[in-house]
Order: sequence, then structure tokens, then C-alpha cells
Amino acid sequence: MTAGTSIDTKTQILDAAERLIAEKGFSGTTLRNIVSAAGVNLAAVSYHFGSKEDLLRAVVHRIAVPVVTGQRDRLEQLKQKTDTPSVEDLLITFLTPPLEFVMGNESYRLVRAQFMGRCRSEPEPVQSIAHGEFSPNVDLFLDALQRALPDQSRSQLTWKLDLVVAALIRVQTEASKPGALLRSSQPQDIQETIASLVKFLAAGMQA
Repeated sequence: MTAGTSIDTKTQILDAAERLIAEKGFSGTTLRNIVSAAGVNLAAVSYHFGSKEDLLRAVVHRIAVPVVTGQRDRLEQLKQKTDTPSVEDLLITFLTPPLEFVMGNESYRLVRAQFMGRCRSEPEPVQSIAHGEFSPNVDLFLDALQRALPDQSRSQLTWKLDLVVAALIRVQTEASKPGALLRSSQPQDIQETIASLVKFLAAGMQA
């Protein structure tokens, strides 16, 4: 097997797994479902990923890396400007990378948004795997939010940030539907959506 073929096979498997888990959930998706959708054999999944859980981990990692990296880079840039960023600026920094990432691929937008929703709602091992990928950034943002809102406890800010994520996923899954907040994947629409979200969510964070 050539390197190019190997990469293509891995991508086919990852794409199929993401689509099926987004649609049916982790427990509702079998390896046989995945290999059938990917057009590969079971040995290819075992060779590239090992178990079904390891494949799930690879799918989550593929989504998490650009989101986490984008959030972290933006947060570092924000901290270079001020030691205590505003709640509004922190929310913009938190929301922009996942929105741009999900909306950047029109054909995969809904699948990716649904998969991210599964990461929040599915039982183990999905939540623990997703938590392992995303939690370092969550902690960084909670630290920054505590500096911006010193009168609020860590637990208060934790559940409020969780509601921010819920709102984000809702906006992503409803995008482009009639009456949706996010009308399209155009940069201007994304920026207008972020501005509307931040105005609403910042009030809740500070309440």
C-alpha cells in the first residue's frame, strides 16, 4: 500500500465514521456500518485505528485540533493586548474558531455540527474522549473569565460556558434554514452572527 493510498483510506474511514456517528450516535454505529460506508474492509480499520473507540478518538481529534488551536492562538493574541480581556472579547475569541471551522466546509457543515452535538450529549466513552480533547482550552477560558468576572465562582462560570457551547451548536445545526441566525457561510454572515451571539451571551455571563 502506498503512502497516498494509506492517507486516502484513513480519510475515507474518518469521514464515514463522522457521518454515521453524527447521524446514529456512537452506540448505534457499528464498525461494519463504517466499513460499508467507507468502501473498505474491516482489516483496514483495524490497521489504521485499532478499535471502534480508537476510531472515535481519531475523529474527535481531527475536529478538535483546528478548533482548539484557533481558540488558543486568538486567546494568546488577546492577552498580549490586555491582562484582563472583556467578557465580550473572550466570547468572540471562543466562538469564532469553531464557527469558521464548521462553516468552512459547506458539504460537511451539518454533519460536523451534529457530531459536535453528539460529543456533548452521548454517554461514555464519547463525553470523556471529547472532554480530553477540548478541556484544556475550556480551563484557559474559565481562567480568563474569572479574571474578567471576579465576583463569580468557577462553578457558575463553568455552567454558563457550557450554555455558550450549547448555543453555538444550536446555531451551527440550524444554519442556512429559514429564519436562522446564521444565514450562510459567508464571512460577513459569520461575523454578524458572532456579534449577535456575543451581545446575548455576554449579558448572561455577567448576570
